[in-house]
Amino acid sequence: MNYLFLVPISLLLATIALIAFLWSLNSEQYDDLDGAAQRILMDDDVPVTNLPTRNGQDSA
Repeated sequence: MNYLFLVPISLLLATIALIAFLWSLNSEQYDDLDGAAQRILMDDDVPVTNLPTRNGQDSA
């Protein structure tokens, strides 16, 4: 009987989780699942030059 307060708390947390999930569906969070996976494989056209070294001076 001491644990009867856990049932309403668990129902409240489940309801909050369901509302958050439905909000993420409606705000188009899951529309482009492959875009981020493809972008990480793409090379940038601009080469990276003149990166600073560890001591703060240019590597040129």
